Amino acid sequence: MPRDFTPKVITANALLEGDVVYLTEADTWTRDLAEAEILTDEADAELRLLTAQGRAREVVGAYLAEVASTASGPKPAHFREEFRRTGPSNYFHGKQAGTL
Repeated sequence: MPRDFTPKVITANALLEGDVVYLTEADTWTRDLAEAEILTDEADAELRLLTAQGRAREVVGAYLAEVASTASGPKPAHFREEFRRTGPSNYFHGKQAGTL
């Protein structure tokens, strides 16, 4: 029996910078998960993903990531996505450099 479709966002890595990006409802890429479009329809999600994967001059590795819908926007449903969102695992470069 197939699983029920759960809310998802489209995520990828920016081609030039390598940063994690998310697709917005306006078909732009954002680095802020709170601005990502939450997809609740499986057919729509697959169509949007195919479109995103075709934007090879902007991003690489586009895929659907499961999220939980909250009042403040989508939150990662899995550790892997939270880890990608917050950046490198050490504090000497990347998004976490300013937290020292």
